Amino acid sequence: MDSLLNATRPPVFCPGCSHERITHTLDQAFHKMGLAGADICMVSDIGCSGLFDTFFNTHALHGLHGRALTYAAGVKLARPELNVVVTMGDGGQGIGGAHLLAACRRNLDLTLLVLNNFNFGMTGGQYSATTPPEAEVGSGFLNRLERPLDIGGVARAAGAPYVVRCSAYRSDLPDVIARAVAFKGFAVVDIWGICPGRFSKRNRLTPKLIEEMLARLPAMEGEVVENRRPEYGELYRQTAAALNPVPEPAAIEPRFAPPGGAREEVIMLGSAGQRIITAGEILCLAALHAGLNATQKNDYDITVLRGPSISELILSPEPIDFSGIAQPSLVVALAPEGVARRRKAFEALSSGSVVIQAAGVEVAPGPARIHRVDFKAQGIKPPDWALASLGVLAKLGLVIRPEMLEAALGSRLRGASLAGALELVRRVAPGQWANA
Repeated sequence: MDSLLNATRPPVFCPGCSHERITHTLDQAFHKMGLAGADICMVSDIGCSGLFDTFFNTHALHGLHGRALTYAAGVKLARPELNVVVTMGDGGQGIGGAHLLAACRRNLDLTLLVLNNFNFGMTGGQYSATTPPEAEVGSGFLNRLERPLDIGGVARAAGAPYVVRCSAYRSDLPDVIARAVAFKGFAVVDIWGICPGRFSKRNRLTPKLIEEMLARLPAMEGEVVENRRPEYGELYRQTAAALNPVPEPAAIEPRFAPPGGAREEVIMLGSAGQRIITAGEILCLAALHAGLNATQKNDYDITVLRGPSISELILSPEPIDFSGIAQPSLVVALAPEGVARRRKAFEALSSGSVVIQAAGVEVAPGPARIHRVDFKAQGIKPPDWALASLGVLAKLGLVIRPEMLEAALGSRLRGASLAGALELVRRVAPGQWANA
């Protein structure tokens, strides 16, 4: 099989850079395995190692610094037949360290080649996660304060089933890489090399010294027996196939005519505990029962038991391209927290807009028509105000009709909850217009 190297973009690194040797070695490994370009996807990120995807006539994906493993996972899950090879430098590996841990735990069939030259070679020779503390680098003394990352040790501890730590100058490196690519699971090859453009200008480092450094460390030569387990992709597909099929979403057939044919933009303003989000969902379901398109966008604080609760809804006979609301046709004001959060919404109201105002909730004056409802005087508790306000809308013929609302409740609730909701929306009094 011919070389897979890209003749129109030959690898060009600094003279003496170990990356160039690894490039040709990787090509030899592909040749030994009999792989064609269509069988391989190279995934890289930023840095000198990030050039690898351009040097090979294969599928390729180039992404953000440190994130190559995340892209590779998506490629492998979508195209399990591909041999996905990731090249990262020690810089990118430090930036994306959490992704390495996830890949080790997951055991997806990927091959990670870490081109480890102990510094950020492309950006100025700053220290990386693997820089020895005694090294002189372009970022001052900071590397003296940290312990360098043992990539192989971390990978083994995190669950990687195949780990190799070796020199870029090893004579059998093509076989080392080929075995890693052929391994069924996540394989990490930590390849130590020289960066003549940056690191070795200040630090003496030779292939022989790399061999001596490696000899002082525990050997890592392949399969990690204690981490042996099924490959993630195969196990995922096998497990998913054994599950019951996910049922299709329940279809809602239009049965009613909406009160108007125009697009409606609705904002429900309440507080935590008023079930604003649920009421918004029910309003959307009511719209679907009339053949309308609907969107719902919610806003509430992370302190979900306190603060504003807001639901923005668009109901339209036409497709909805964007869920943002520019000029509300209807605002339901049920609590001061929500009103305060959306003060500007009242500035956008026109004379054709309507505000449903709960008694005791102040709203900004403006051109919109105001309809006031005293839910408390009707014995309706605040947690039920949002649902009761839908009953008010239905009785006024604003946005929905009673039959649309009751159909929506029937598709959302069951048993006693449905019976209670129906009783509430049927008995609520609609209130009165304040400035008609």
